[in-house]
Amino acid sequence: MKKQIAVIGLGRFGISLATTLADDGHDVLAIDKDETQVQNIASQITHAVQADSINEAVLKELGIENFDMAIVAIGTDIKSSVLTTILLKKLNVKYVVARANDDLHGSILEKIGADSVVYAEKQMGMRIAHGVTLTEVTDYMTVTPSYGVVKYKIPQYLDGEKLSSLEIGPSGKWEIAVLMIKHENEIIVTPGKSQKIQAGDILIMSGNDDTFEKMFTEFRKKKPEE
Repeated sequence: MKKQIAVIGLGRFGISLATTLADDGHDVLAIDKDETQVQNIASQITHAVQADSINEAVLKELGIENFDMAIVAIGTDIKSSVLTTILLKKLNVKYVVARANDDLHGSILEKIGADSVVYAEKQMGMRIAHGVTLTEVTDYMTVTPSYGVVKYKIPQYLDGEKLSSLEIGPSGKWEIAVLMIKHENEIIVTPGKSQKIQAGDILIMSGNDDTFEKMFTEFRKKKPEE
């Protein structure tokens, strides 16, 4: 389901997050104080605005309270991160995700009411974006900062595909390893490329975060137009 999502802070992390969400079909509003950063992303998302996120009047003018979610992706400016989160909660934004630089920063964000706290050093923007919006990705485990294990529920539009047709698994285009498939009560370990998958199957896959992002983007092109 398409959501209205605000991303506040357009560093590398915020840009990755905003563009991934836009690619997933969501309406994205990006906010940053730096006009250059705003201009760089403007053509890739729904709206981009140069604004100070700790100005309550500005947030109200942008209609932030009507968004399904706001993500505070501000990096080094902890004061702005905290104050922005406080304002978003005050304005009754439905769900607020805030980026933390360390455990202390994270604990502060939790105490002031952030609905979810993510750690940018451990989780890349792509992964967080899919984690909050891509319902087929039901879990993710970090192995290294750029490599992890994904639990992926096969959507209806991939029903009946073979691993070979999706180009995953042995000798596939995507350098993604399929570790296991759970089909109803059956577990298939290290399946071959001729293995068929059905809607509702669970694939456990390992690979590079950037590769996952590209692969899921290709998969979604198979989804019928609504």
